[in-house]
Amino acid sequence: MTSLVRHVTFDCRDPYALAGFWAEAVGGKRSDEDAPGDDEVLVENTSVGLLFIRVPEGKEIKNRLHLDLQPQDRSRDEEVDRLVALGAKLADDRRRPDGTGWAVLADPEGNEFCVERSVAERSATGG
Repeated sequence: MTSLVRHVTFDCRDPYALAGFWAEAVGGKRSDEDAPGDDEVLVENTSVGLLFIRVPEGKEIKNRLHLDLQPQDRSRDEEVDRLVALGAKLADDRRRPDGTGWAVLADPEGNEFCVERSVAERSATGG
């Protein structure tokens, strides 16, 4: 028997606030059992759960693991704009003039993640 990924866990200073950002980012919601001030907050969505755990220290170095997001109903660039409006920051722009590439963003606590091209964009350029 194999194991399934149940949660991807983020260490953070404010679990409730960061879970709010990620709930909006992935179209999920904070668990009904969670409230501001909780030390653990779960974002439930149609894929793997995202769990946010309070830790005393802030993020200091680059992530060793990160999420790659692929927009489902908008373009990569529209998704980058949406996430920046939610509080992310553009950390490294790897988008190319021919439409390929990706964008590296950082969530409100500095955790890096990437936004790739949508399936439609990939199909239009052959992958």
